[in-house]
Amino acid sequence: MNPGYRSLCGEGLLKKRSDILAGIMKGCVLCPRKCRVDRTAGERGFCDLGGRIMIDSALAHHGEEPVLSGRYGAGTIFFSSCNMRCIYCQNYQISHKAAGRTLDPAELSRIMIDLQDRGCHNIDAVTPTPHLSGFVDALLCACENGLSIPLVYNCGGYENADIIRLLDGIVDIYLPDFKYGNDRDAYEFSGVSDYFSHAVSAIKEMVRQVGDCLEIEGGIAKRGVLIRHLVLPGRVENSIEVLETIKRCMSTSVSLSIMSQYTPIRAVADHPLLGRRVTKGEYETVVNKALDMGFDNIFIQDVNNYQLTPDFDREIPFSRE
Repeated sequence: MNPGYRSLCGEGLLKKRSDILAGIMKGCVLCPRKCRVDRTAGERGFCDLGGRIMIDSALAHHGEEPVLSGRYGAGTIFFSSCNMRCIYCQNYQISHKAAGRTLDPAELSRIMIDLQDRGCHNIDAVTPTPHLSGFVDALLCACENGLSIPLVYNCGGYENADIIRLLDGIVDIYLPDFKYGNDRDAYEFSGVSDYFSHAVSAIKEMVRQVGDCLEIEGGIAKRGVLIRHLVLPGRVENSIEVLETIKRCMSTSVSLSIMSQYTPIRAVADHPLLGRRVTKGEYETVVNKALDMGFDNIFIQDVNNYQLTPDFDREIPFSRE
């Protein structure tokens, strides 16, 4: 299956999308916050990013869902900063600040090609939204130099649906979080008062673009949507609201990744809810509810006490050594 961005590149449409995104940077509305700052002139909005791409690391990642990691790993690029500030974020070292390695598009394109050369099954862009202008420019360059593996858009769900529409035909696999089924929890835990409506609109657009079935060849995903949901301790009702919304607004054919891996970081160690792991009972309640609703394409995890938080101060963030 030929990645969609290659067709757009050949037709000259990828360059047009890149130009549109570059223009948006002059009054940035890449995410729902719509800060409207001129990032090309050095102005900073919520994400505190300027006009250039910033990443923390790029690696063959074996910790994604099996259909993404496969045998040789997902070609994961961890972008710096985020348009949310989840108080429990496992990637807090890189998501809560704009710090890392600043790149131009040509440099990022070489990283993509290197990941492909290492056998990675895809380019897995983690939190790419604030970097979209430079990222699509880099994708154009990489495509012209032979990039031909699927593009995964790995995001938090708090997206501007108008921007997602610009990615039609560019992204092969959407990997959004659907964190909250209500804005009360979204505001308490992530400081976002309008998460729910934006997540619904954006994910519906993702499904419209690539369909509600995850297309898999040889055990590896090539196209589609995989919605992630992290079960939070003491918030089973939030998880059920998420499932009900997906069923009502999208489809029970969509693939779900229901995650049990929540691990308290130091910032929430004393939090009355978030200071502990999810129990087996809480997790199984959510999974069983999904099955009862008719979802049958579900990735699940064991419930255990393994330390799953990466350390981005290490050269290999997910190393346990």
